[in-house]
Amino acid sequence: MKLPRRQFLHLAAGAAALPAVSRIARAQSYPTRPVRIIFGLASGSAGDILARLIGQWLSERLGQPFVIENRVGAGGTVAAEAVVRSPPDGYTLLACGSPDVINATLNDKLNFVFLRDIAPVAGIARGPHVLVVHPSFPAKTIPEFIAHAKANPGKVNFGSAGIGTMAHLAPELFKVMAEIDMVHVPYRGVAPALTDLIGGQVQAVFSTTPPAIEHIRAGKLRALAVTSAVRSEVLPELPTIGDFLPGYEATFMVGLGGPKNVPAEIIDRLNREINAALAEPRIKARLADLGTVPLPMTSTDFGRLLAEETEKWGKVIRAANIKAE
Repeated sequence: MKLPRRQFLHLAAGAAALPAVSRIARAQSYPTRPVRIIFGLASGSAGDILARLIGQWLSERLGQPFVIENRVGAGGTVAAEAVVRSPPDGYTLLACGSPDVINATLNDKLNFVFLRDIAPVAGIARGPHVLVVHPSFPAKTIPEFIAHAKANPGKVNFGSAGIGTMAHLAPELFKVMAEIDMVHVPYRGVAPALTDLIGGQVQAVFSTTPPAIEHIRAGKLRALAVTSAVRSEVLPELPTIGDFLPGYEATFMVGLGGPKNVPAEIIDRLNREINAALAEPRIKARLADLGTVPLPMTSTDFGRLLAEETEKWGKVIRAANIKAE
């Protein structure tokens, strides 16, 4: 039977619209089961704290659990590869950011390419590290710290969250710009590094603010400066390292990504929900209390930020000749 031209065009138009309708329906129904957010560093780190904050928000808003899974190993690459290899359906996400952009240069034996194989979803927050020392440490200012390190080359040690983490690279940049020699002591996460700092086993840590701030407030650690370009609102009395070493800046960032080919409509929905969280007064207050600032942006802008940070820290890694474990 031959259809009239008008009826044929109407049916063809309806058929063409079906994929779009299907995509919209998929986004509206997502998620229908629990979602995993995999993070590559230990519980208690800044990324872990921020991922749990956003995971709780998404759980409340979308009606399914967003479960944080700490999969520690190889500076975060184990977690990233697990997400790269997962189905691109939006049910496995990566709490990504600074460790991943560092590993892109640090580890030349990865089985994936981070910027190619992880789809950016949304930014969450950005914040400085804070240089903390034991209260008995002789230096109380950055100039005094630099003078002490120069008078004792190779005798000042600093703990980090592991080789190639931002807690490692921030002091490496500091070493180069201050022209000092310090010894790196890597840990499996910033929390154990801070524990040993409080116990006197190491002398300094460039810590993210969320896990360090309560120790600072309790007087267990002395904070000397922050690593951001401007002062931290949560620690306004502290100068920046850049006040003494012009041009110095090292901040961490956290966001969400997924395996490439996650449907665009799912990325868009997650991006909208996360940006809504970052505008919500309760979440904003919590981020500020942790010493971080929200990173509301499109998924495209978050991808651009990841690329810029990859280039920046790649230069530091090559200049300091830092090698993966």
